[in-house]
Amino acid sequence: MSNAREETPPLERLLKRRRDPVVVQALRSAFAATVAYVVALRLSPEAAPLTAPLTALLVVQVTLYATLTNGIRRVNAVVAGVLVAIAFSLLVGLTWWSLALLIVAALGVGHLVRVDEYVPEVAISAMLVLGVTAVGDYAWARVVETLIGAVVGLSCNLLLPPPVWVDEAGESIEDLARRVRQLMLRIGEQAGGRTPPEVAAARLHEARRLDHDISEVDAALRQAEDSLRLNPRVREGVLHRVVLRTGLDTLEICTVVLRVLARSLTDLAKEREPEPLFPRETGEVVEALLSEVADAVVSFAVLVTTHVSLNADAAEARLANELHQAAATRDKLAQLLLEQLQHDARQWQLHGAVLTEVNRIIDELDTEHRSQRLLEELDRSTREQRERLPRLTALRGRVSGRPWRNRRRSAHRSR
Repeated sequence: MSNAREETPPLERLLKRRRDPVVVQALRSAFAATVAYVVALRLSPEAAPLTAPLTALLVVQVTLYATLTNGIRRVNAVVAGVLVAIAFSLLVGLTWWSLALLIVAALGVGHLVRVDEYVPEVAISAMLVLGVTAVGDYAWARVVETLIGAVVGLSCNLLLPPPVWVDEAGESIEDLARRVRQLMLRIGEQAGGRTPPEVAAARLHEARRLDHDISEVDAALRQAEDSLRLNPRVREGVLHRVVLRTGLDTLEICTVVLRVLARSLTDLAKEREPEPLFPRETGEVVEALLSEVADAVVSFAVLVTTHVSLNADAAEARLANELHQAAATRDKLAQLLLEQLQHDARQWQLHGAVLTEVNRIIDELDTEHRSQRLLEELDRSTREQRERLPRLTALRGRVSGRPWRNRRRSAHRSR
């Protein structure tokens, strides 16, 4: 049994690496570049048509949406650069001063045609074409190779559809929730006894470092959102994106409130030194309350990431029960703090701040609050897409046979 347990982690890591964005990108890029080079050898007059694999390498991205947008911009950049080079070759030829003017003009044209990050590609294409004697032949060869690379890159995503990165984003959200839970449990353990100010300050620094974790989760979520756009395998892309995005926004608010809570406890530790943060009974209730809220944070993340599974109802019921228990414990803590205030009014502001901050987290995790926000965001996203692409929206509605307004019903099942 021990050997099996030792062998399982490497196997799990290998299976995860198979869907890792870096691995997928490397394999897809290498395949597309090789195919583009083979095709260009037959169609291009150049002996070594490296522009085609270079274009395919730059066009192929992890998601279909990114591939389409990058391919169009890169083709536009190369064609614009070739046209600028042809104009300069006919008028002035290649000199040191014409090269300087060429670069300035090419960069200006790149901004005009809105190729975004491919603006330097306009100048590169123009310089390469202008530096060749047979400008006309080389210019058209470069255009042909660029088109070959772009077409191969786009075809690669159509023939080999890129994965949908929703599961990876969901895992990142759940990992973030578990880190928040662990920190909240450590903070709660300190409430019942004497907490040195330096220990409370260390917990505050841990809470501040959660900002970096949120940035990583946000990057994973943006990749998942891109993988849902224009993906024929996904029917409810907008709903998926809104559910995950609003879930991450809620967790981000919870981490901000947790950071404020850690700051309040740090200030309280400095004020109460060498006494405990709370009396023994109050401290035990604070620890129990933070433990219950910490469990609710993880249940909320599970609910967000299992909105299309059969376990969604069970996750929602579990979250509702945990929030109900946390609310009861919060009321008990409020009563204890009120009684304590009548005997000892010192640091009552900080005690009240702790209660307020925990109550804010409970309110953010509430299922009714989340449902309302989810519907608002879904309506806003749908409205923006209708205004931006009205014909495409109507066509998708007819093809899928489901009006956009019906997605509100699906949102109720994703609370």
